[in-house]
Amino acid sequence: MDAALTAEQDEIRRTLRDLLARHAGPGEVRAAVRTAEGHDPALWRRLAQGLGLPGLALPEEYGGAGCTPTELALACEEAGRALLPSPLLATAVLAAPLITALGTPSQRAELLPRIADGTLTAALAVPGGSTAAALGLTGDNRSAPWSGGGRAGGIQARHGDGGWRLYGEADRVLDGHSAGLLLVAAHTGGYPRSRTLLFLVPTELLVPTELQVRAEVSGGASTEAFTDASSGAEGLTRTRLTSLDETRPLARVELRDTPAVLLGADTETVDVCGALAATGRTAAAVLAAEAVGAAAGALERTVAYVKEREQFGRAIGSFQAVKHRLADLYVRVEAARSAAYYAAWDPEAGPLALAQALETARTVAGEAVQLHGGIGFTWEHEAHLYVKRAAADELLFGPVHRLRDHAAVRAGLFGDEPSRALAHGAAV
Repeated sequence: MDAALTAEQDEIRRTLRDLLARHAGPGEVRAAVRTAEGHDPALWRRLAQGLGLPGLALPEEYGGAGCTPTELALACEEAGRALLPSPLLATAVLAAPLITALGTPSQRAELLPRIADGTLTAALAVPGGSTAAALGLTGDNRSAPWSGGGRAGGIQARHGDGGWRLYGEADRVLDGHSAGLLLVAAHTGGYPRSRTLLFLVPTELLVPTELQVRAEVSGGASTEAFTDASSGAEGLTRTRLTSLDETRPLARVELRDTPAVLLGADTETVDVCGALAATGRTAAAVLAAEAVGAAAGALERTVAYVKEREQFGRAIGSFQAVKHRLADLYVRVEAARSAAYYAAWDPEAGPLALAQALETARTVAGEAVQLHGGIGFTWEHEAHLYVKRAAADELLFGPVHRLRDHAAVRAGLFGDEPSRALAHGAAV
């Protein structure tokens, strides 16, 4: 393989870095996370319509750029460097690939062009806040009870004369409070023959007629306290949660006999768990690149600081002990970047690259706080934002030891892979 970036890829990275340097500094990030949307809508429109970020990896026939996951990973790396709060991850990395893989031709034609131009955002809602398990990152998503297993709990789907109806709730849904479309994982068929399917629940006023789902305008409830509920479709309540990392807005989604439309065809051959696992591997590569960007951003800010901060009449960056610590961090970041770029080329390596990137982000963020000294521990300084991002990402998509353990299981390092995977899934 040729590891060098193409001219087009370099241009994507340079253009996005310049734009975010001007419009997504620490002050702008702090202001954006306190909006009702949890991000800057004007900047999102600029990124979507001016640069086409949500459609980078979508086929050209649906208004996308037809690029590979590598271009999307490069874009997310720059977003991670700035700790940019945006619907890019939830919409383009998690939801859009599932619609592409499972949706009917009419569903793809209706939804993907709106995702590509940024007018529609989407979120993946799985019960129990088990996104990592649902995506097959920390265990076999066919055996792990991440979706309730058809028993009490989880989200249940039933089909009647009026179509599909959903009942249950999902916690820690990334961008779930503001997304215009929810992809909800729900059980149907009862406990003996239960299977997981994905359903579409629009939350906007302008709903595609093909979906035939009634929705209402949100009542405009304030999200200033991050706990106010807002309603979309009938029986739907979305509550923005207080989260460790404000740049990763999370929500609780409650469904009480909510109308929904099945994503794709209702046949026994539909492999929802397989589509989730395939999406998870690519998402892991993109997430790894984003975590590398966050680690690189923290390291760059730390290097700039130690060049200015003086002690004993000289910059602390001139001390050999500080140089050694920074050199170690630089090696970690570059190694994680190499792993992330390789995973973007070969998504099978995504979970391992994600584990390395999350561990690197955590280490670099912690060292950044230490090397900033007293000011690094204050709420006013941005160093703590990197610590929160590293910790929150590991809670959402890890932990690191489970990512590595499942990768080892899939590689057959423990001998009897099926039995080991089954035991591991039951323990998750």
